[in-house]
Amino acid sequence: MDWTSVQLRSLVELRRLGTVTAVAGALGYTPGAISQQLAALERSAGVPLLRRVGRRVELTDAGLAFAGHAQQILDIEAAATAALERSAGRVAGELQMAVFATAAAEILPVLLARLARRYPDLVVRSRELVVDDVYDTVASGAVDLAVGLEYPDVPIRRDPSLRVMLLHRERFFLAAPAGTLPPGPVSLARTGPPLGWILPPEDTHYGLAIRTVCRRAGIEPELRHEVVDTAVSLALVEAGIGLSTVTDLMLRLRPSRFDVRPLVEPFERHIVAVIRASAEHRPNVAAVVRVLRELQLEPVAGQGGQEIGGVDQVFQVGDSGAQPG
Repeated sequence: MDWTSVQLRSLVELRRLGTVTAVAGALGYTPGAISQQLAALERSAGVPLLRRVGRRVELTDAGLAFAGHAQQILDIEAAATAALERSAGRVAGELQMAVFATAAAEILPVLLARLARRYPDLVVRSRELVVDDVYDTVASGAVDLAVGLEYPDVPIRRDPSLRVMLLHRERFFLAAPAGTLPPGPVSLARTGPPLGWILPPEDTHYGLAIRTVCRRAGIEPELRHEVVDTAVSLALVEAGIGLSTVTDLMLRLRPSRFDVRPLVEPFERHIVAVIRASAEHRPNVAAVVRVLRELQLEPVAGQGGQEIGGVDQVFQVGDSGAQPG
């Protein structure tokens, strides 16, 4: 039999995720392309691996058995790649990376610049993902490493095949139209009409996290506008439409003028690096994780950047220690 890694990954992910559409999202292909990969694998196997159930497909008994062996083949392939990288004695070759939107805008440029200076033989190929898809994309093997988010209030179920490493903690603040909040920390319990909330959907990790924190404070946020784009949320707050929550990195997406106040209730998110356990000791992966941990993600005040509630602040991802060039 003859097969490709993409075909094997498609089969393994269909067993794990259950639908061709979900597999396509995790691997970065269209559903049609995944269907073609699975059909080609089935032809090579010479036995039915899939059966159609209504508008969906599911694995046959042979498909389920083959998927288990396919995972072993992919694990051996990953171990072989790691062994080759270690034997080379240097950081070189290619690495596939995924990042969520804010990281793509604020962390990725600094990271890539430093990697290029320190490891000129390493080629990093990146793709931007919806943040809630990061874990599945790494687990599928479509990328070697990802920068993602985790919310302690709604922790992600730990997959034993993944390693999740904390890079930075970000505290959430309350964002409100200018002049609508008193000075000092604000309790979520004291928010409400006439201003409603601008929030992401509850079926996202962020959307569920903010609602969980609000409910713990004794309120149900009155949703006025359901928005997934952070820059749009900031624009609506600035226009006086409603309340939202923000972090330092989120504030960098769009120069805005509104009130930002500390929250009485603890609410934070973690910026994390996500890798497969089988890739943990690959020199290329370890090098990128090492540089990610070096980057400074703390806010730096008083340098004349974005004006928020009458206070000038610039939030920057530092690159301390980098050499000119």
